[in-house]
Amino acid sequence: MPIKRRLLQALAAVTLGCLTGAAQAHFQMLYVEETALPRADKLEFALVFTHPFSGGPTMTMDEPRAFSHISSHGGEKIDLRQYLRPVQWQSRDNQTTAYRASIPRELVRSLGDHIFVLEPEPYLETEEDVYIQQFTKLIVNVGGVPGNWAEPQGLPVEIQPLNKPYANWTGGVFRALVLADGKPVPFAEIEIEYINHSVDIEKNAFGQQDYVTAPQASFKSLSTYTDAQGVVTIGLPRAGWWGIAALDIGTTKTHKGKPLSQDAVLWVQARDMK
Repeated sequence: MPIKRRLLQALAAVTLGCLTGAAQAHFQMLYVEETALPRADKLEFALVFTHPFSGGPTMTMDEPRAFSHISSHGGEKIDLRQYLRPVQWQSRDNQTTAYRASIPRELVRSLGDHIFVLEPEPYLETEEDVYIQQFTKLIVNVGGVPGNWAEPQGLPVEIQPLNKPYANWTGGVFRALVLADGKPVPFAEIEIEYINHSVDIEKNAFGQQDYVTAPQASFKSLSTYTDAQGVVTIGLPRAGWWGIAALDIGTTKTHKGKPLSQDAVLWVQARDMK
């Protein structure tokens, strides 16, 4: 399924005369400006289904099935859907429906880790006649106190970090365990993409200026596999946001009579040493 998806995307790009000529990976973004906070503060989230390196095109999101917060203290799961609101997001190529969420300071006032989990509604990729559903995690830390960043959340598919996702130096290595129904997935196909532009949450838009230029199309979406134990290892060559997606690893394979690819996504932030 994942290989077919990427081949079809490449063929579509050629057919449409896309100047990049490259297959682009779908990524569910769950974005905040900063994941390592010195103190508790209100969090502004952008939930956008897009192609991060190219800044578009962006796909229309339906209202998410679930958006949750799990804190370090007690691990209580809090439903955040009341904070979601639809917006029109401007990408490089189009404007379409995405979501914003303003999470009050009171929910992240405690020191330690705060895990945010998004379960989107499956998205129909019409060119392939396939649904895509990406269970997405982002972890925010307050005050530098370690917490439950490494704990799995019992999702149908997920990426369990083996390094703190919010405390990574540029040039370092990040490791994670890929799980489906709580079990490691050996030799799972992994895609990695860099957010190659600014993200203006207040304006609901991606910046128009690329941070880097890919020397060839294959550099836009990097690929690897988990090892025999289900562990993936990636490098972080540049400061900013890196998305990791484990493709088509879910046991649920159909939705509304069509094929379903359940993917797991984790976002990692890297910083330069200064």
